[in-house]
Amino acid sequence: MKTSILFPLFALSGWTLLILVLIAYRRIGAGLAGRVKPADFRFGESACVPPEVCLPNRNYMNLLELPVLFYLVGLIGFVTGQHSAMQLGLAWAYVGLRVVHSLIHLSYNNVYHRLAAFALSNFVLLALWGLTFQGVAVG
Repeated sequence: MKTSILFPLFALSGWTLLILVLIAYRRIGAGLAGRVKPADFRFGESACVPPEVCLPNRNYMNLLELPVLFYLVGLIGFVTGQHSAMQLGLAWAYVGLRVVHSLIHLSYNNVYHRLAAFALSNFVLLALWGLTFQGVAVG
């Protein structure tokens, strides 16, 4: 199906929006508990903001940085119609790895585990770009 390549893009967008909701939940909760004040967010996040309140925002930024290339390659595959089952599998693997990265980041936050998920997702993204380039160039 021509539109199947869009579903991983929708999934990662949904995950990103869920993290955005988590930011609000943690910030409002910390504000209601008196752990932060609105001024703590005036220029981003001050040093007074507790780590468990900062982490969702940092994770959200991660989901808006490199995944831009994921959205672009997915759209290129959709617009050109040049995407295969392998590309679709890689796209879903990328989404899964980004979710794993987020879960590690937002829970026990082991830097090495997080790095492994991040690095693997980058290799998957690189492979996806390579296959997409090949499909467009040949197709």
